[in-house]
Amino acid sequence: MASRTPVRLDPATGKKIPPPVSPKPVRMTATRLTRASVRPPAPPQLSSAPSSTEDELDALTELLVKNLENTADPDFFGMCSKCGQKVSGEGTGCTAMDKLFHIKCFLCVKCGCQLTGKVFYKVEDQAFCEADYLETLETCWVCNQHITERILRATGKCFHPECFKCEVCNKKLDGIQFTVDNFNKIHCIEDYYRKYSPRCASCNQLIVPEQGQDETIRIVSMNKDFHVKCYICEDCNAPLSTEKGGTGCFPLDNHLLCQDCNAIRIQQMTAALDSKPVRPLTTEL
Repeated sequence: MASRTPVRLDPATGKKIPPPVSPKPVRMTATRLTRASVRPPAPPQLSSAPSSTEDELDALTELLVKNLENTADPDFFGMCSKCGQKVSGEGTGCTAMDKLFHIKCFLCVKCGCQLTGKVFYKVEDQAFCEADYLETLETCWVCNQHITERILRATGKCFHPECFKCEVCNKKLDGIQFTVDNFNKIHCIEDYYRKYSPRCASCNQLIVPEQGQDETIRIVSMNKDFHVKCYICEDCNAPLSTEKGGTGCFPLDNHLLCQDCNAIRIQQMTAALDSKPVRPLTTEL
């Protein structure tokens, strides 16, 4: 299966951010030269960019001349790509990054340790020892290990794609929409809604966006939450939301009522009170 490019989202806008393009480091080893393995030397590449085409040609010509001058030397391997001097004698040189070096010249660009016979990393045509290369890498926020392959950035942090998971269900979120809560915990959209969405006081279902929508509307009345479709009169089912053509809510004894049904209930309550016999007050002597 082809690997996907990690989707990076701006935490402020939620929009995708294209990944940066940079040369991928190459893990390599330097080979010590021996007389049995050496081949006729080829002109090495220049280690730094020439200022002009003429300078490059002059440098290559000089290297070719030096190679030709030393071909009679049986111990001559070629010219060092670092110092420009000849590499002569078994055990004095090595090949790395398709170039020839003195062993003493092939060093880590950061700490200066010798790299012959060791693992090193080629980054933008420079050699780093393994320890210094790892120090240049980002660290995964979840597992605290160096990220040597694909990197996923989200919420201002760096992750391995396989470590970027939902806090609740552990589903990998590489390339999938996600959100964060007030504690900066990462959730898939479904679990975020299940965990934090209010429940409708009428139908007891979660109030979440409709399929294909990013937002939803809830109505708060009597310190309770309602779907718009559930915000109706308990007696006649008339819609109560004024934004949906309703007449407004006139609650009574913790019941959702329209104005007409509210008036009817008040009349019924008043009539019930009027029909009750009134006990006379008596006073003991």
